Amino acid sequence: MSDAPKGLSLYNTLTRTKEDFVPIDPANVRMYVCGPTVYDFAHIGNARPVIVFDVLFRLLRHVYGETHVTYVRNITDVDDKINARALRDFGAEIGSGRLSLNEAIRRVTEKTADQFHKDVRALGCLEPTVEPRATEFVEPRADGRVDMIGLIGRLIERGHAYVAAGEVLFDTASMPDYGQLSKRNLDEQQAGARVAVDAHKKSPGDFVLWKLSSPEEPGWDSPWGRGRPGWHIECSAMSAAYLGEVFDIHGGGLDLIFPHHENEIAQSRCAHGTDVMARIWMHNGFLQVEGQKMSKSLGNFYSIHELLETANFGGRSWPGEVLRLAMLMTHYREPIDFSVRKLEEAENTLRKWKRAADLAADAAKAPPAEVVAALSDDLATYAAFQRLTQLAGEATDFNGEGDNAAAASLKAALAFLGFDVGAANVDEAAIGKAISERLALIAAKNWAEADRVRDELLAKGVQLKDGKDPATGQRVTTWEIKR
Repeated sequence: MSDAPKGLSLYNTLTRTKEDFVPIDPANVRMYVCGPTVYDFAHIGNARPVIVFDVLFRLLRHVYGETHVTYVRNITDVDDKINARALRDFGAEIGSGRLSLNEAIRRVTEKTADQFHKDVRALGCLEPTVEPRATEFVEPRADGRVDMIGLIGRLIERGHAYVAAGEVLFDTASMPDYGQLSKRNLDEQQAGARVAVDAHKKSPGDFVLWKLSSPEEPGWDSPWGRGRPGWHIECSAMSAAYLGEVFDIHGGGLDLIFPHHENEIAQSRCAHGTDVMARIWMHNGFLQVEGQKMSKSLGNFYSIHELLETANFGGRSWPGEVLRLAMLMTHYREPIDFSVRKLEEAENTLRKWKRAADLAADAAKAPPAEVVAALSDDLATYAAFQRLTQLAGEATDFNGEGDNAAAASLKAALAFLGFDVGAANVDEAAIGKAISERLALIAAKNWAEADRVRDELLAKGVQLKDGKDPATGQRVTTWEIKR
């Protein structure tokens, strides 16, 4: 671990400049990234920030030490659609007290949250240090951590929020420098506001912190009536709960800069009386599919699960690490065109790298310095990948010397970047046993466990293909190592 690592710089959206990264506390580097809203399966656009900030998490752990980095990625399960479904499915149990609202929401979102976890594991992502759920931070907590109701109360006490028409609203005019992140000032927002909709607001740019729930809607008790929190207050509460009033890095997609991240900053700074919420704000660029904006109406809207499991993109499914490499081949701040051609390029590149890395029995003890240096320059993955290609060439050039060293360095680099390097020496007997177990589970219609076996094999680089024996018509399963 180094208190002042050389060359670690990150682009800060707040200042629009690339800055040397100096943590507040090198013994506890703190990062928060906005996670999924678990109303539906995560789409491929959601995968980009998860992958990008996983690479940053790995880099920070390498520089400062695995136990010296705290990465918080939340799950948003406070959402009107989720709440409505919880009431629809479990209204009687909630009304009788047999089930709390949080428990009902957990049941509604369990499937989508579990699928998200399976998807990101297949993409090679590490688990965050902490993964809080929004529903756990609405009301005051037994452990005394920051909660949403308490945070809203503090904003009212400090003169930054007010109650109007059944809502608690943030008073943007109470914050003179509101709009620093997005570079939008209040005058611009007022000029484009819809007066009829915002008539109860002091200023058209004021936003909701708490809204009342009707008797038919789910809600929590609060000093302002039974209701539910606004979207932005959730992340202000959860980040402060685990990272403190000011922390090092806040990340997310470019689409979150305004209004979500702008309003997070306003809430957090005004509640805590701080100059900043996070020192560095990082945002990944937009994603389009085959040259078009991803949209259900255009028929090009894909979930991560679909890409991993079905043959509806390019006529086939794709291994998670191929999706990962395709995402990282474009610098994280640039827009990316997610296409079949890009996936094919990523698959071919990964195959070449892995064949070269397989020439080494063991990985080097540390990733190559050139790879770490490239990533330390605002996650310059393209430059890091150039070095991997060079190492692959050196490892397979048997006319030269140092082949094994190059292969060992390449294997270490691939592991460092989140790619599996353990599938070369496969245990065919173990794979056969797993396939037999899965076929038995399918016969018993235990689909969840059958999927688990398949996902575990895929995570090890073993892809299963189901088909039918032409003679008997029985299900048969073949497998291949994805290289």
